[in-house]
Amino acid sequence: MPAVFIHLSDIHFGQEKDGGRITINDDAKEQLLQDAASEIAKLDTNATGIIVTGDIAYSAKYEEYEKAGKWLDRLAEGIGCSRLDIQMVPGNHDIDRNAITPITKFHLDAIREHGDSMLDMLLDDDVQREVLYERFAAYRDFSSGYGCALDVGGAYSADVVVTVAPERTVRFVHLNSALICSLKDDEGKLILGARQRVFTPIDGEEMVVLVHHPLNWLQDSDEAARYFKSRARVIISGHEHFPSLTIMGVEDNCDLLMLAAGATAPDDVDEKYTYKYNILTFDWDDESDALAVTINPRTWNFEMKRFERDTPFLEGRSERNVLGSPNFRKGAPPAKPILGMRDEQPQAQPVANPVTGSKEVDFSMTEDVRLVRLRFFRDIPEDGRRRILVGLNVIPADLTDRLDNTIEQRFFGKLVAQGRLGELSAAIDAAILESKSGDDE
Repeated sequence: MPAVFIHLSDIHFGQEKDGGRITINDDAKEQLLQDAASEIAKLDTNATGIIVTGDIAYSAKYEEYEKAGKWLDRLAEGIGCSRLDIQMVPGNHDIDRNAITPITKFHLDAIREHGDSMLDMLLDDDVQREVLYERFAAYRDFSSGYGCALDVGGAYSADVVVTVAPERTVRFVHLNSALICSLKDDEGKLILGARQRVFTPIDGEEMVVLVHHPLNWLQDSDEAARYFKSRARVIISGHEHFPSLTIMGVEDNCDLLMLAAGATAPDDVDEKYTYKYNILTFDWDDESDALAVTINPRTWNFEMKRFERDTPFLEGRSERNVLGSPNFRKGAPPAKPILGMRDEQPQAQPVANPVTGSKEVDFSMTEDVRLVRLRFFRDIPEDGRRRILVGLNVIPADLTDRLDNTIEQRFFGKLVAQGRLGELSAAIDAAILESKSGDDE
């Protein structure tokens, strides 16, 4: 049951400042849509989902995520997956630098100086914690729509599991390496923190870590690497805009694949940096009871102005990499497939974080709920969501306190638990129609 994902990174919606550059980047994004659809069609299957390893936006503004959402919808439609099946982690461009106040900068500098102890102290304080997360306001709304909400307790969040064979699953772990990003970040100065470094291994399951910054950008890289080598099988990152692939033999029958992505839309396009993305297939290798990762790297042909296979990137190695997978081998033996039975299309399933025990809001994850959640948090701006909550008598009209993302998630969960999903959906429809009417005037 191969699971196929389109992997993007550093899309930078909103980075273009002149009409010519907008036209050029928009054309490259259009060509990517066509190339991805064509490549997936060759596999005679639909894609399982889309992975974005950070920097969806350029300045973390609502309108940038609005454009990103529309484009991602088109990509999902072209590759045959649901627009709900998009995973993401934040990058340094997914923080609003205008929201970095003097007190925020003081906190960030203190964390850099004192490390885990200072980070933990701030995360355990409800007020100070929100100072750290305020920079992510627009990203939090956008990612919440996809079920990839940041864990405000500082742990890794929004796990997604895909079954690649009976008793064999792949868990995608989402990390926030941008948590202490500031106005300018130096390599080796960021911190993941202990709450994100520690994973709980599960028999029969291999972990794929999604993170924006490669390990060399972290102060706690050595300690993070120890956990990753022990418990993860794949690390996928972005940020540096230049792709690389390393497979490390950790110990006998245990490997770690580290894939750094090129930028989907780099700041500047030249001989070294250009438009890139990957098509990744995760599968079970039955002969060695191991995770197999197939990489189809796609790069921009400058002369022909289209995407093509990035053959030099593979450096002569096979596109299919079978990784020593000790956690698979600890699981129950996979059942033998019935001869002639067609494999079902793998589905990406949201699951609880085994460290924190549950998500911030634990409501029924039916497709209808997920779709309304996407529309509420992604497609409705903050003031519009507030008007909806007032109209549904969830909050009083004279409430002056700002509703942060965590509170809004709780209100959303409350409406779902009360059986008011239909009312909320109708209110979203009305808000979108009103917004379009205002744009037409």
